[in-house]
Formats: sequence, C-alpha cells, structure tokens
Amino acid sequence: MSTLRNKVQLIGNVGQTPEIRNLESGKKVASFSIATNEFYKNSKGEKVQDTQWHNVVTWGKQAELIEKYVDKGKEVAIRGKLTSRSYETQSGEKRYVTEILVNEILFLGNKENADQ
Repeated sequence: MSTLRNKVQLIGNVGQTPEIRNLESGKKVASFSIATNEFYKNSKGEKVQDTQWHNVVTWGKQAELIEKYVDKGKEVAIRGKLTSRSYETQSGEKRYVTEILVNEILFLGNKENADQ
C-alpha cells in the first residue's frame, strides 16, 4: 500500500501552450495546465459540465517531449504525484501552489481530430 500514498492519474486537455524554461543547470522544465471534465445531472435533470484545472510540471526528457509535441488542446494522460510549494510575489505577498509532478505522460488524440 505504500506505493499508493501520493499518486495522481488524469486524462485531460492542455489549457495553453506549455511554458518551457531552460535552467542554468542545463535542465529543462515544462509547466502547463490541463482541464478535466466531469458530467452530471442537476436537480432539474439538466446535464452539467464541471471543469477542473490542474497545474502540471515535467522535467528533463519529458519537458523536451512536451516542448516538441504538446500544444493547447492536446489530450494527454499523466501519472505523477502532488507537490505543494510557496513563493513570494514581487510585492511581498506569499502564494501557495499545488502541482502535479509528472513521472509518466502519454499523448492521446491530436487536436485536429478533437473537433470532429
């Protein structure tokens, strides 16, 4: 059971062109968000779509693949773990972020076919 402690698996669509950064160490990091959709019927029987947004981070070879093959609208499946961090804005305000650190990514349908 210890392998189940911090695992996340999602299938969703990329919300914007991934941000790629090259660090001084030579490592590459890609940051992007994906949207997952869930559908349910409300009390009036109407179909309702609930969209959740998830922040995603990949490093190294995976970041290179993201840079090459992923753009807004692309459907991806990811597996990783939740991480939380904080940072300070330029105005001194402390912000908190929860992200999914990806260990595995699978490119699904392409965005050209998503509209059909």
